[in-house]
Amino acid sequence: MTQELFLLLITTVSIAFIHTLAGPDHYLPFIVIAKAKKWSLTKTAWFTALCGIGHVGSSVILGFIGIALGVAVGKLEFIEGIRGSIVSWVFTAFGMIYLVWGIKRAMKNKPHKHIHFHSDGSEHVHEHKHHDEHAHIHEKEYKINLTPWILFSIFVLGPCEPLIPLVMYPAAKHNYNELTIVALIFSLVTIATMVTLVLIVSFGFKLLPLKTLDRYNHALAGGSIFLCGMGMLFLGL
Repeated sequence: MTQELFLLLITTVSIAFIHTLAGPDHYLPFIVIAKAKKWSLTKTAWFTALCGIGHVGSSVILGFIGIALGVAVGKLEFIEGIRGSIVSWVFTAFGMIYLVWGIKRAMKNKPHKHIHFHSDGSEHVHEHKHHDEHAHIHEKEYKINLTPWILFSIFVLGPCEPLIPLVMYPAAKHNYNELTIVALIFSLVTIATMVTLVLIVSFGFKLLPLKTLDRYNHALAGGSIFLCGMGMLFLGL
């Protein structure tokens, strides 16, 4: 390995890690959706990795197509910028819709009381929620829940802007082995960082006594995704 390649790989690892860590949209949506849907850590990790593959994979494919066609880095970055703007708005709208739906769901599943009278004249009060029963029936009837797959689609469409200039450097030298290595290392570090952050926080949530907030899980998930979208739009996260 040449010193030049070593420095390029160190740069790639650093940028991939910092880019993922600095963008809450890379991990927060998976944490809150997993919490809302009571996913196991295994399922959470699997889905996060899948979205990560879609996220970096689309940019890798775009970068390779651009290189094959001789497209300048500036044009590719412009295309990625347009993709980023579109996805930011879609991400925000998705979060808002999910938030509104989650609030309505929480209000419908508000705990309520029933008074039962017995033949001897005594009575007792029974408090319960219909949330679990209704959610269980709903899942049995429809089986396919669209929310995670909408998120997956958004991640596939979403750009991974820092990757383009990184792969263009070895491409300019027509060194396609280095190009492939850079793209692979960037992808692996990004996905590994996403999965690690999601699992650490998700595991921490499982240790906290948050049972009383269960009926607000979907509303909280939608609100978190909406805030991520707003951060992408107005803070450049």
